[in-house]
Amino acid sequence: MEIHVDGIRQDLQAAAAALGDEAVVEALRRLSDAVEPALRLRVIDLLSEAAVALNGQLADGHVEVRLAGREPELVFVDEPVAHDEAPAPGDDLSARITLRLPEGLKAGIEVAAAREGVSTNAWIVRALARAIEPRAARRSANRLQGFARS
Repeated sequence: MEIHVDGIRQDLQAAAAALGDEAVVEALRRLSDAVEPALRLRVIDLLSEAAVALNGQLADGHVEVRLAGREPELVFVDEPVAHDEAPAPGDDLSARITLRLPEGLKAGIEVAAAREGVSTNAWIVRALARAIEPRAARRSANRLQGFARS
């Protein structure tokens, strides 16, 4: 990301230099310094959106955005396809809800479930269970791994 942020900074400085006014050059230098943190967050947001879009296209596994220092990276995490498991003791699967979905989302869920070889209901139950399971940040070597939600 550093190369891209520096590139934008250089583009701003070149635009300011083209104007030739020292006050404008200094003002744009200060402006580029001030917007750098926001620009970094926007790049991470863009990568997060890309990861979500990719995850919708993957049969198994998922893509995560990880930070190594100040540099984000997209990482594929392989998750073997889990087959329908027997309910845990005490989980009789008797709770029912009515769920209204947009037709496009329903079709996407059906495709994802078919791709994994499970029923639509099993796919939704598994997706909901993953969504509420706590994910603790893991520390390995000099890297902090985990995820952030906005």
